[in-house]
Amino acid sequence: MGRNIRAQRLGRGSPSFAASLRRKFRLGFPTNIIEAGKTLVGIVRRFHHDPGRGTPVAEVELQNGESFVMAAVEGMSEGQKVYIGSDAPIQPGNILPLGKLPEGTVVSSIELRPGDGGKLARSSGAYATVMAQIGDKTLVRLPSKKIVELSSKALAVIGVVAGGGRSDKPFLKAGKKFYWMKAKRRPYPRVRGVAMAPAFHPFGGGSHKRIGRPETVSRNAPPGRKVGLIAARRTGRKKKT
Repeated sequence: MGRNIRAQRLGRGSPSFAASLRRKFRLGFPTNIIEAGKTLVGIVRRFHHDPGRGTPVAEVELQNGESFVMAAVEGMSEGQKVYIGSDAPIQPGNILPLGKLPEGTVVSSIELRPGDGGKLARSSGAYATVMAQIGDKTLVRLPSKKIVELSSKALAVIGVVAGGGRSDKPFLKAGKKFYWMKAKRRPYPRVRGVAMAPAFHPFGGGSHKRIGRPETVSRNAPPGRKVGLIAARRTGRKKKT
């Protein structure tokens, strides 16, 4: 019968493969942070390292004593003033509604829905671009190059998330990769499916290191078979344009 394959063990969410990360800080803007006709001013008090997160986070304290944590952007420094509101200047680190930003503005930590605290473009070096204003909607090009339509009332931070180029630095040692993966609760090292016995993986077995069957699999396949390219829209190499 064999045992449950790795994809099945990950999907069950056991303590060994917990989906939650060991992060200390929850990023987001306070609810109702913008009041009509008012511009809030905050100060960047300090930067923190957040385990399992590739970018530093900035702790911002507002004039009313309330504080929140946001993904730091390039050029941000301790003691910097952060302006929040519809009339805030368009400078790195300031927080404005998408509807108040001109086309071509680079933003990050974008709210998917107004009031959710910012969910899009928060990883290191990530940014999105304001494409157009259409009524009460704003077209934004995400880091994936996908263009989405968001509410013009959704907040966004001006600038590129700090920590860009992190993925370009090689790990050099397996030990560093191990601890990096451990912080994200990901199994490492990962054994190739074709290197396993047929009882342990659908791609295993045989006197060769090729799959021997199509790598694509149906979306409705059972968990023990659901490995490879799941519900692939296309296969093969992309044609150069």
